[in-house]
Amino acid sequence: MESRFVEKLDEDTVRCTICPRMCVVKPGEKGFCGTKENVDGKLVSITYGQLSAFAVDPIEKKPLAHFHPGSLSLSVSSVGCSFTCPWCQNWHISMSSLEDSNTRYVSPEEVVEAAMAQGCTSISYTYNEPLINLNYVEDTARLAHENEIKNVLVTNGYVSIQVLERVVDVIDAANVDWKAFNREFYRKHCSGELQAVLDATEHMKKNGVHVEVTFLIIPETNDSPDETREMARYIVEHLGPETPLHLSRFFPMYKFRHVPETPVETLVKAREMAMEEGVRYVFVGNVRGGGYEDTICHVCGKPVVKRSGYTITSWHLDEDKKCDYCGAEV
Repeated sequence: MESRFVEKLDEDTVRCTICPRMCVVKPGEKGFCGTKENVDGKLVSITYGQLSAFAVDPIEKKPLAHFHPGSLSLSVSSVGCSFTCPWCQNWHISMSSLEDSNTRYVSPEEVVEAAMAQGCTSISYTYNEPLINLNYVEDTARLAHENEIKNVLVTNGYVSIQVLERVVDVIDAANVDWKAFNREFYRKHCSGELQAVLDATEHMKKNGVHVEVTFLIIPETNDSPDETREMARYIVEHLGPETPLHLSRFFPMYKFRHVPETPVETLVKAREMAMEEGVRYVFVGNVRGGGYEDTICHVCGKPVVKRSGYTITSWHLDEDKKCDYCGAEV
């Protein structure tokens, strides 16, 4: 499949325009993410339709707390990534090449048919970075919309605005994983730029995409109170105080096995700080119990959606999404 997101530089050389890296790819070479190859002067998406995972998940697993709560989502993934995060929990597919992976071809039509057959409200493009396989994601997403199925991106948000503008109309929700709120951190650990991620997140929000943010707190890496507060203030100012924030607990993984897991106390304090800065809905991920998975009314403070893991256990919102206790809109 020839990529639609490309700029021809000369007879043989092309530029991939999907992510801000804007890889210039010469004949026989691949871009940074390893999913595009220059074949005879054409940029070919070599991972198109090659799926590494295909499973039905609760939407809360994405995690999305305020997008069709309690619904099912068909999760699909391929291989590769536009980042180099050394703590990646899915490193076996995100850091893998097509040649070294166990994938199989699944057409967009088959994905949509499976979502319909399984009673899924949405299709989630997830596990590895979906935006690098944007040809496939767009084809599947447009077909999904034709069949009244929603589309969800679970993404690092590293996408150029010029390309995002071309596909944002078929994105219904996105959980954007902000790796840190520090530019040097992004350059050192992710080989990317923070501002590009923030710009893309804001662009999606402004164009009607339901946005939630995940922030993985890693001990002695991005866990400073100042960074947490700055990040929370940015969300309130640029995305809106109603934007859900998921503070996720780190566990040693991949090349970060030497780093200890995040203390629960650190996450709880970060939650308190984010709410003090005005974020209304802050969740703590990878921690069971304590009510940190619940949606709390920002006015009366009572739980309006209680959860146990990915399961909703009680519901106190009316059909207009207003709190049963105080009438505030949630």
